[in-house]
Amino acid sequence: MPWRDTQSSRLHRLFLEGFSAMDVAEPLVSFDEGTSATEVKDFMQTKTFDLVGIRKNGLVDGYVRQEDLTSGSCADHFRAFTPDDDLIPDTANLIDVVKSLAINQQCFVTVLDRVGAIITMTDLEKPPMRMFLFGMITIIEMKMTEILRQRYPNDSWQKFLSDQRLALAKKLQEERNRRGLQVELIDCLQFGDKGWIITYDEELRETLGHKSRKETRNAVKEFENLRNNLAHTQEIIPSGWQRIVIACTRWEDNLDRTVEDYYHGQKTDEE
Repeated sequence: MPWRDTQSSRLHRLFLEGFSAMDVAEPLVSFDEGTSATEVKDFMQTKTFDLVGIRKNGLVDGYVRQEDLTSGSCADHFRAFTPDDDLIPDTANLIDVVKSLAINQQCFVTVLDRVGAIITMTDLEKPPMRMFLFGMITIIEMKMTEILRQRYPNDSWQKFLSDQRLALAKKLQEERNRRGLQVELIDCLQFGDKGWIITYDEELRETLGHKSRKETRNAVKEFENLRNNLAHTQEIIPSGWQRIVIACTRWEDNLDRTVEDYYHGQKTDEE
């Protein structure tokens, strides 16, 4: 079966296309350029805003930052929107949002080519972003499982796990079978177990962009921590969150290519 028709591929499309920037964005509060700087600063301090939009001739053309508003009018501290501000369209997927936040700590969202909304770090805690990130990690796990099935037939991956980890997986398999759920042993492994096995595969490590087994294991641990935070409704902005989320995306893409190459190779062999 072509990879594009598999379950994880369909889920990939669902999460990339089903969530957009507007699902986590907030309207950009704005003021006319002639408004008193101190008046706007007082408002921003009350609302704990770092910046607000500034209107010229009725249209939001730029913004001001709270720390700049010392005197005069907002026009005196006006900052025009530039490409460096990472403007993204309202239809952008959440991966683009994360990449933008990693650079500027906020991103402006355009609606009909005009800035109308903003996304900041705190918006990462919203349910759509949590659902998106949890979904991405779930897709990574599905692809890891598929790759292990390909590369280690007949459960030959068992040699990479400790007796204790294997015992836990077999116990879970027995329990599921007892309940009438016929599952393979590989489906009873934890996320960390699957990642641990992959760390022994030098070719896969290189595909994932890692130079050492330790680097791969650290990435797996970070993904696990992020997933645990998501599952237990804890804050999802740990130290180095940008690197973790972007690495998660890179893993998903690279694993996708690995599985796709496998199916392509199978098709070539059949021909």
